[in-house]
Amino acid sequence: MADVWEQDGVVRTISDAPPAHYSVRIQNFSLLGKNSVDKYETGSFQAGGYKWKLILHPQGNKSKDVEDHISLYLQMAETDALPPGWEVHVVFRFFLLDQINDKYLALQDAPGHGRRFYKMKTQWGFDRFVTLKAFNDSGNGHLVDDCCVFGAEVFIGKEKFSGNGESLTMTKNVASHTHSWTVQNCSKLENKCYESEPFTAGGHTWKIRFFPKGKDINTHVSLFLVLVESAPLPSCAKVMVDFSLRILNFINSNHIQGKATHWFSSSSTSRGWVKFATQRVLNPMSNYTENDKCSIEAEVSVLGVADVM
Repeated sequence: MADVWEQDGVVRTISDAPPAHYSVRIQNFSLLGKNSVDKYETGSFQAGGYKWKLILHPQGNKSKDVEDHISLYLQMAETDALPPGWEVHVVFRFFLLDQINDKYLALQDAPGHGRRFYKMKTQWGFDRFVTLKAFNDSGNGHLVDDCCVFGAEVFIGKEKFSGNGESLTMTKNVASHTHSWTVQNCSKLENKCYESEPFTAGGHTWKIRFFPKGKDINTHVSLFLVLVESAPLPSCAKVMVDFSLRILNFINSNHIQGKATHWFSSSSTSRGWVKFATQRVLNPMSNYTENDKCSIEAEVSVLGVADVM
């Protein structure tokens, strides 16, 4: 190896050895531009126990206003399968073959400048990997018969996995959802739990849970809002909800109502009131029953969601 030079935190070398982990040969390179292919994403390859891809912008990364250069990036792939709180520190090198001299131009960050990949940053690379002028110069051997070869080596420096982090997203333009449930045969309800049909509010699934004879008490009706997701929430995830439960008055607007704000989670899936109202509300002569029916409403607004970061 010879011809080593550093500029702007990037080390360039001329190497005899091919890339150890991945190579991509592109035939008819000029047709990428003619067919308006702004970005090419390779298949995934494995290095250091992780999956990666190369992302190539043949005319420069337009989203970063790059012109007159080829942009090349390393993208971490299949990150959804990694444990919570993952981060991987990586040293990588990109290669471009000189097909005349059978040598490689190699670029990497200067020593001590490895890159940290994590959930919110899964791509690193060089906006200006090589100028199009140098790439197209036939004397450099990078593009021969409209064919070129790029490559990559990826080395893992440090790994970290931890669940000690969460991301809280508060909801913009909070929408309230009201679900109505008619309970039949109020005079014949038993001493057990009754549940409404599931309904969706704020992207989550809920039920109303009703104890007409009370939950652990025999003087009141008990009423709860319950989170019933199809899959359990992760241990660190929680949903902040502003909600109201009410038993409607059929004569006037004097409804019986409870209102609360609660963080629902895997360990706290329900919230409500054991003593929501006395059992007299279910009396056939009560304003809260009609034709032996009562009407219960849940009004639910999701204010925010916290999840593993």
